[in-house]
Amino acid sequence: MRIEPLPVPAGPAVLELLPRLALALEGGHPVLPYAAAGPPLPEPPPSAPPDLAVVVGTSGSTGTPKRALLSARSMRASVYATHERLGGPGQWLLALPAHHIAGLQVLFRSLVGGVHPVVLGASPLGPPTMPFVEASAALEPGLRHYTALVPTQLVQLLDDPRGLRALEGFDAVLIGGAALAPHVRARAERAGVRVVATYGMSETASGCVYDGRPLAGTEIAFDDDLRIHIGGDMVAHGYLGRPDLTNAAFGVDEDGVRWFRSDDFGHLDDTGRLRIDARVDDLINTGGLKVAPRLVEEAIAEHIVGVREVVVVGVPDPHWGEAVSALVVLDPQGLLRDLTAADVRAALRGILPDHALPHRLRTATEIPQRGPGKPDRRAVAALMGE
Repeated sequence: MRIEPLPVPAGPAVLELLPRLALALEGGHPVLPYAAAGPPLPEPPPSAPPDLAVVVGTSGSTGTPKRALLSARSMRASVYATHERLGGPGQWLLALPAHHIAGLQVLFRSLVGGVHPVVLGASPLGPPTMPFVEASAALEPGLRHYTALVPTQLVQLLDDPRGLRALEGFDAVLIGGAALAPHVRARAERAGVRVVATYGMSETASGCVYDGRPLAGTEIAFDDDLRIHIGGDMVAHGYLGRPDLTNAAFGVDEDGVRWFRSDDFGHLDDTGRLRIDARVDDLINTGGLKVAPRLVEEAIAEHIVGVREVVVVGVPDPHWGEAVSALVVLDPQGLLRDLTAADVRAALRGILPDHALPHRLRTATEIPQRGPGKPDRRAVAALMGE
């Protein structure tokens, strides 16, 4: 079986790939999408299930980026479950790079739903929200309208009255790629935006848990360490050319269900919703105690008015082993002009345990990114360690 490298352009030109993606969705004619602006990837040796559809790169959140093997059955299972949860097929606005799984699935959902998508283009008319506003205006009336964004895009659109009006016209705005801060979600919902927080990855054909509830056909389990395991037809068949990593992360149970061992820890809350606590490599060991960065990030964003974005990492420290450290972006329209670690520790004492209070804090104009909307924690740690 030949796996065809597929250069993916930016902007509306991506629609020229739809016929080739439709062929891939039949199974047995797989593609390996990559960013057209980047160097072409070498064609890998064939080693895959017979209905292989897509070989898609992971984001490399932990360790080396890998290439997940997704079958036509996996892709379709994800598409059908998504449309079932959202209320049926509709017209999608593609606002993410289509060589990543979240953007790629927008195209596959459009193919399966039989509705031509609208693609974000470039616009000389103003702020970065204008391409989204213009693309939203091109959606066909009378259809359900969906889009998928990362949290940074959502915040930018909420800040612009034109962007907010565009968001209000969607039946669902999927938010993934990074954690959706509770205060950002509350702000969007107060404005009438129908946001859906998604959880998933390349290995699960994109989001498979919406607002903490697994999609149809998705199973969630935990091991003794509360690491999240995901089962169902949408799970990939492994990693291309890496049987060692495949054997460590994937398996099939006695009922024939494929399972993926994620790099995330989590739990079910009192309502039965999945809560993500931390990634394996993100946990901070400070003074012999473990700190989940997400819990600190949420506390800072919720209790300190004027914080727009925040990423918490561990930085080597001779006394603590690792020091809890926060990189913060302040709201340029807010009243808060400066923030120190002492300010945050005073504000959060009694809300977080003492060992989770940041020892270091630095403000920045933006958070370093890795992939669509994902904070680059290694780059943040390097900044904090300077």
